[in-house]
Amino acid sequence: MTKSSRHIHHIHRHPGYSYPVHLHQRLYSLVLVPLLTIGLAAVVFSGVGSVGHISVFSLLGALTLSVIRLTVAFGFALVLSLPLALWINKSPTTERILLPTFDILQSVPVLAFFPVVIVFFVKFQFLEGAAVFIVFINMLWNLVFSLVGGLRLIPGDIKSAAQVFGINRLAYFRRVLIPSVFPYLVTGSLLAWAEGWNMLIVAEVLHTYLPGSSSSSDLFGIGSLMVHAASSGQSGVFIAAIITMIIAIALMNFFIWQKLLHYAERYRFE
Repeated sequence: MTKSSRHIHHIHRHPGYSYPVHLHQRLYSLVLVPLLTIGLAAVVFSGVGSVGHISVFSLLGALTLSVIRLTVAFGFALVLSLPLALWINKSPTTERILLPTFDILQSVPVLAFFPVVIVFFVKFQFLEGAAVFIVFINMLWNLVFSLVGGLRLIPGDIKSAAQVFGINRLAYFRRVLIPSVFPYLVTGSLLAWAEGWNMLIVAEVLHTYLPGSSSSSDLFGIGSLMVHAASSGQSGVFIAAIITMIIAIALMNFFIWQKLLHYAERYRFE
């Protein structure tokens, strides 16, 4: 293998950019991200057990609840996205019908029907479900369209070889389909979580969409904490909540997404 081919092999190919994975090329993640995280953590925990008018334990509790909501929503989106992508990719007819339909649904602002969603979940006294559902919808389309793109790029000779060797559907799903779309699943998941963090700030502040309700109807989490701090002029709490969220996102990016992107590269078709 030549030097140039080794270099090509160690570059992540994503639409629009290359992702370096050489050790010397990843100093920004191996050095700067941990330093940034430590620096931000030092700011957050510089007080004696509290920042502004909120304790560190409350900050961590809010972050934990928010991450749980994101994880549950992502789990539902993950389970549903692959069947939907396979349904779209089933035939040219289903693709012509479903792809534009899903594209329109993706384009509809999620907050447009959020009040209806909340009213539905209020009937069952399940406000947690309303927040999870709205984040789930926001995550779903990133996964679906990423998987559809991955399914299209499976080489025809791979599919033909599976038919020639008589691989059954379960074996084809496990040994061909899942490995083939895994890189696109990782990319879609990264985008889905980014959308989830954005939507979480709105999804936890439910009283805005419930007539006659107060902030007591909101869900405790890092998103609602930021909104309440901003509206009440508690700049210290607001800054602490933002920094806490940045630390969480940086840690997830460094310890989860970068490693998954690197691992998924081995499944890409060259």
